[in-house]
Amino acid sequence: MRLNTIALIFSSLFISSCDMFKDETKKDKKDQYNVLFIAVDDLTDNLASYGDSIAITPNFDRLAKMGVQFNNAYCQVPLCNPSRASVLTGLRPDTMKVYDLDANFRDVVPNTSTLPQVFKENGYWVGRVGKLYHYNVPAAIGTDGHDDPASWHEVFNPKGRDKDEEHLITNAEPHRKISAALSWLRADGLDTEQTDGMIATEAINQIEKHKDEPFFLGVGFFRPHTPFVAPKKYFDLYPIENIGIPFAPKDDREDIPYAALAHNNKISNYGLTDSVCLEAKQAYYATVSFIDAQIGRLLDALEDQALLENTIIVLWSDHGYHLGEHQGIWQKRTLFEESAKAPLFIYYPLAKGNGMKSDQIVEFIDMYPTITELCGLKSSINPHGKSLSPLLDAPNQNWNGTAYTQVLRPGAGKPVMGRSVRTNNWRFTDWNEGLEGEELYDILNDPYEFNNLAEEPGYSKIKSKLKLLLNDNVSGKVPTTPFNPARL
Repeated sequence: MRLNTIALIFSSLFISSCDMFKDETKKDKKDQYNVLFIAVDDLTDNLASYGDSIAITPNFDRLAKMGVQFNNAYCQVPLCNPSRASVLTGLRPDTMKVYDLDANFRDVVPNTSTLPQVFKENGYWVGRVGKLYHYNVPAAIGTDGHDDPASWHEVFNPKGRDKDEEHLITNAEPHRKISAALSWLRADGLDTEQTDGMIATEAINQIEKHKDEPFFLGVGFFRPHTPFVAPKKYFDLYPIENIGIPFAPKDDREDIPYAALAHNNKISNYGLTDSVCLEAKQAYYATVSFIDAQIGRLLDALEDQALLENTIIVLWSDHGYHLGEHQGIWQKRTLFEESAKAPLFIYYPLAKGNGMKSDQIVEFIDMYPTITELCGLKSSINPHGKSLSPLLDAPNQNWNGTAYTQVLRPGAGKPVMGRSVRTNNWRFTDWNEGLEGEELYDILNDPYEFNNLAEEPGYSKIKSKLKLLLNDNVSGKVPTTPFNPARL
């Protein structure tokens, strides 16, 4: 009896210790945060949560209420390939020598560990659905584009009816390809038949498939990149009479250096009539609302799988987008606020600042160190950004951030490098280190950058200070490594 009793006691202790071990294992696994990393192409901050009065974006707004919305987040280059390469490597463009749509960062930094690679190296399943690295849109939809195979375990490249119906697209500038022109389509059919709807569907499939293991899932939507394609119901949300042409003073362009205007948009509104521009703007808003619906599907999937408590959500766009500001500037490639700034949301389940907005100046290269720190991972590289984790707990603490954005222009026979620094109060920009013009804007008093103070008496001291910041952080030199001017 006594031996049986002792055996029973030891048996109970063993079972109990095993259960404790299982619980601890489960706890450790739960403590490994998943990452849902969402990229939206060519998205400016025309969202309701950013103050846009006509935008219908309930799911972007939902994400803003869940996490922290960064009101002043700046890309490193307002062009797809270099911006995405910078985000995913955590490196500034001058380190990678990536300035155009063709260059591959691996040619200069072959052994760098990208953000998704860090998660691969730490036992996560890592996958991509849609556009994370650069694609030629819409030509490369359904392919791997300019992908980086080392970054992922698996990739998925949906292709929807928008590819088959390109012949139906309205092109307001027939001399340009639909990828670069103001072009749009009120599409027939369902959301789930469009490429971006299919991307959301596949992403949900992967979330369900990998819900029981730590995952890093990159989800990249192609819209609102041109051509602006969305089902008709999203166009119906935006009656033309509710849309306007952005205000600008009649003399707005008189103090803007010629180099500051993108080489593909020197002529106001591309020479198009106001009525055509309003149709294009309506189409842009429609595609944003279409993407908003797909964001909602992803958020619903996380809720349905009970994953919100251990999933970090990061949503960003590669750069901003002009919709006619400064007397008719469209698309990207400028160093003005509308192009250099883009939406950024971060939801971290334990953040004390969830539901708040941060007005602090942050950079896109800050995403890399932020996400790895939140997940307790170390990278073999030293990213150039800094972790935003303090802002997730106290979104408007004293930060004193600065943001650096640059862009390379083909120029007239000789390339032109533009570089810009944004502080809390100022934006300073120079073109070929000032040889082709300078710009200085008092953002606090002139948020739309209408009054260039660079040549005004009394501002030389602040201009010199900002110039030093640029010289210390961004090379003004035109690259000597091969690049394709036609792909800028």
